[in-house]
Amino acid sequence: MTELSDTRADDYPATGGRWAAGEDPAKRKQILDGARRVFMKLGFDAASMNDVTREAGVSKGTLYVYFANKEELFTAMMESERAAFIASVRSALTESGDPDVALHDFGLTFVRHITEDKVINAMRIVIGVRDRMPHLCQRFFTGPENIRTVLKDFLAAQVEAGRFEIDDIELAARQFLELCSGSFFKLRLFGDMDAPPPREEMDRVVNGAIRVFTAAYGARKA
Repeated sequence: MTELSDTRADDYPATGGRWAAGEDPAKRKQILDGARRVFMKLGFDAASMNDVTREAGVSKGTLYVYFANKEELFTAMMESERAAFIASVRSALTESGDPDVALHDFGLTFVRHITEDKVINAMRIVIGVRDRMPHLCQRFFTGPENIRTVLKDFLAAQVEAGRFEIDDIELAARQFLELCSGSFFKLRLFGDMDAPPPREEMDRVVNGAIRVFTAAYGARKA
């Protein structure tokens, strides 16, 4: 039995009792989890709403209360994945007061995520539907909050604290992400690397990225 202290306040309706149709977060998560498994297995085009109802264990009526069509469901699933990723990299940047440690944790979280099987499969699906759903690609990669904006906020704070000297924070953030990726993402995306790189290789590339980045942007002492 779940203890009350382990349950978040937003797990309950604000007015008590039952959730209004389409507003139960647990049911929504159940549907999105099922949709994730279906889309990752079948891809966007082959997947159907019937597949999702079976995998998620809900009725078709319930599914359509939450999501009007497959495109809306897929978009919500990708948004959920993106939000979880953004939360993880933001946490990595804030857990340590040492900027080098923070950048290492951020870089490692970033590389580990972009080389996961589920992320590579999701990116292939997104690329495949780009012509039909350009808004999804745009939001996923350049939405109001993404990995680059999180890193930019961190770097801006470090510049303010005098730890880095950066004239163009947007450019610096892009450069650090490219340095950390170490071509892993492209190799995985196009099938030249069958599995994520080992931890020691990710560490080696991220540490090298930090050395290059610090040499370029580290504050010069008088």
